[in-house]
Amino acid sequence: MKRLTLLLCVAACVTTASASSLARAEEVRGSGSTFAYPIISQWAQVFRPVSGHSVGYEGVGSSRGVTRLKDGVVDFAASDKPLKPEDLQKLGLGQFPIVVGGIVPVVHVEGVAPGTLKLTGPVLADIFRGTITMWSDPEIKSLNPGLPLPKAKIAVVHRLDGSGTTFNWTSYLANASRAWRETLGVGSSVEWPVGTGGKGNEGVALAVQQIPNSIGYVEHSFAVKLNLAYARVQNRAGHFVEPDARSLEAAMASARWDAAMDFYTVIGDSPAEDAYPIAATTFALLYKEPKSASRSKAAFEFFRWAVTRGREDAIALGYAPLPDSLVQQIEAYWTRNFSS
Repeated sequence: MKRLTLLLCVAACVTTASASSLARAEEVRGSGSTFAYPIISQWAQVFRPVSGHSVGYEGVGSSRGVTRLKDGVVDFAASDKPLKPEDLQKLGLGQFPIVVGGIVPVVHVEGVAPGTLKLTGPVLADIFRGTITMWSDPEIKSLNPGLPLPKAKIAVVHRLDGSGTTFNWTSYLANASRAWRETLGVGSSVEWPVGTGGKGNEGVALAVQQIPNSIGYVEHSFAVKLNLAYARVQNRAGHFVEPDARSLEAAMASARWDAAMDFYTVIGDSPAEDAYPIAATTFALLYKEPKSASRSKAAFEFFRWAVTRGREDAIALGYAPLPDSLVQQIEAYWTRNFSS
């Protein structure tokens, strides 16, 4: 009889624990960066069975993601363009980095394999300004002796929507080219003088895949996913660098994260010897005083898991995870700035 009573008590406790676990499960909503869509989606898929929380994420572009957060449609936004501290303060938001990736020029040129084409910042700026128009241009050929570049017009593909990828791309081009800086400048969107627009990283990647003799810019994992040829870009030290975890970590390590209020830092065009020059950070943005405390708590559980236990997934998809020292700074920032 005592044994039966004990078994019934254990069963009741298990049932109660299961019900409690289900009661705590949350459906967190996020949107924004298409640059980070592959890794956020992968993290969400792995996080659900270990936490019980589901994280739904839509890659709508950094600008739209921030707008949707301000409108109360989502619990967090992801943006590759950091908001300035004064703007965060006005909106009651905080932001912190979650992952770093590389923006690569992707091309669809017969005979050009991934990593074989070499390009510099000034040449890229002139291509996207429309002043270099042919693949056989002497500026391109001088960088690529022996590469079979055709006598064909270059078809430029750029982002159509407001984009953190575009912000980081144009930041790099503005640093590399005075002509770009003085005519087109830096922004989530610019007045492109030439080319065809694509929506999101995937839209640009698909357009390049379909248009012969084209060039565009996307996060590296999209190039890998669609087997697109990408160019190696010359960094400030004069090296043509692969966009791998090592070169992205070098770019990240050269940033002064500890000196940046609200982590407001752009890591492109790093002076580090081995850094990939068009590295970009994705930032998560959340309200300091959330509309739903329970969903906000689940979102922080997700990001804590992502930056600590999601590192291997990041590397597998071509991103660079955050170093321990930066994760510690982020956790301290959470304590100081967000309601528990």
